[in-house]
Amino acid sequence: MNKVFLSGNLTRDPEVRYSQSGKAFVKMGIAVNRPYAKEKTVDFFNLTAFNKTAEFCGRYLNKGSRVLVEGVLQTSTYENKDGVKVNSFDIMVDNIEFAGAKRSDSGGDENYSGGRSSGNDYSNRREQAPSRRNNYDDFGGEPIDPEDTPF
Repeated sequence: MNKVFLSGNLTRDPEVRYSQSGKAFVKMGIAVNRPYAKEKTVDFFNLTAFNKTAEFCGRYLNKGSRVLVEGVLQTSTYENKDGVKVNSFDIMVDNIEFAGAKRSDSGGDENYSGGRSSGNDYSNRREQAPSRRNNYDDFGGEPIDPEDTPF
């Protein structure tokens, strides 16, 4: 099985291009922190996406965007200008998702004001949520007592 999952930040803005047949594609890079290294280490991977996925990347992602990537590893070999054989490893993207809030130029989250002044932030919505009755959750029409659960 050939499946790759990565979480990291894009290293450059995705630029959508089109093949002669009209197929959309985008090439990007991702930087992935290696959490278990003694020193701070980062691995860099090339990403390639096609069709709707490529158009999504070009429209909504930019350099520094934190993303989750699902894809397959593809290897290829070519000769560089000096005639040396080079192995290339690329991730062919099947699915890509946002993994964090978009940052504004000021360094803060665009959708977070830092306080409770906004009527749309999560804490206000949670306070306004209707209360549950009796600490029981309905599941399949039967009330479940949390004390009866094994965990």
